[in-house]
Amino acid sequence: MKLLVTYTKQDIWIALALLPAYILLMNYLLVGSVYFSDIWVFARATTVSTVVFGLAYQLVHARIGFWFRKQFSHFKQTPKRMLLMIPAHIVCNLAIISGLFFLYKAAGFKGYVYDLTSFEWALALGALMNIVVTCIHEGVYAFELWQQKLLETEKLRKANLQSQFESLKQQINPHFLFNCLNSLSSLIEEDAELATQFIDEMSNVYRYLLRSNESELTTLESELNFATSYFHLLSTRYGSNLRLEEEIDPAYRRYMLPPLTLQLLMENVVKHNVIMPQQPLYIRLNTTVDGRLVVSNNLQRRPIKVPSSRIGLANIASKYSLLGQGEIDIDENPQRFSVSLPLLVSD
Repeated sequence: MKLLVTYTKQDIWIALALLPAYILLMNYLLVGSVYFSDIWVFARATTVSTVVFGLAYQLVHARIGFWFRKQFSHFKQTPKRMLLMIPAHIVCNLAIISGLFFLYKAAGFKGYVYDLTSFEWALALGALMNIVVTCIHEGVYAFELWQQKLLETEKLRKANLQSQFESLKQQINPHFLFNCLNSLSSLIEEDAELATQFIDEMSNVYRYLLRSNESELTTLESELNFATSYFHLLSTRYGSNLRLEEEIDPAYRRYMLPPLTLQLLMENVVKHNVIMPQQPLYIRLNTTVDGRLVVSNNLQRRPIKVPSSRIGLANIASKYSLLGQGEIDIDENPQRFSVSLPLLVSD
């Protein structure tokens, strides 16, 4: 039963629709016209061949199909999977048909006489059946993959839009704008050059936010550039009490990850931790030898818990799940909080 569960409902219905006609034709080639004229021959031959081909379908052809689907699971690999799968099915089926001929002979079926021509026609029918069934199975399977891909793409698009919306909402809320404008006002009075730089960085942040939904993935380099601009806005408010450390292997800068990942993680850190001269907050970005990005901070929770929708981490995890590219790891101890993300190789 475990084997059947891995077949889709469509696969099973295809088999139930095609096997009866195949069994009738194969038995006619095996025992001739007596198959349809003698009820006992018909019953015995049909029963034996149904058991043989039914077991062959489940235990042989199903395993072949599952193995090739596992090895070549991508939608784009459908033609290659079929070209390799059809010969394998045909070879196995020829062996099964040959065994059935000799089984009928050994059982002494009424009217059965071994005939080379009938044997060749049976082999040809088996090969044709394998080609037709494989094409139908894989056509349906490819369609299901295509539907699944569309569904996952739509889910990812919604996740990206939700991420962008939450990030943009966070950035344009009155509190954030008040802090930014207050910082800008002070800078204009104190240092016009720094005020200009602040405006440039603020412009970079909003430009990136507005463009973040244009693609499912972006480069680590783009995310790091954005993180620098975003951190500049934060550091203008918190000064040296908030510090950013980077240890990024240049080899990974062209690797990919979902857009706004760093913004969501940095926002999480600032939102839930105390930032004071006596308790500076350190945010560290580093890559590992196995191709992961780690965002960590020294843990100093606010005494009053900040309300959280937990959308940030859930959104990132959802994106990685939909992309099928690994999972995020979250590690927390009394001293540190860290999130580890797989970096994806660009096509």
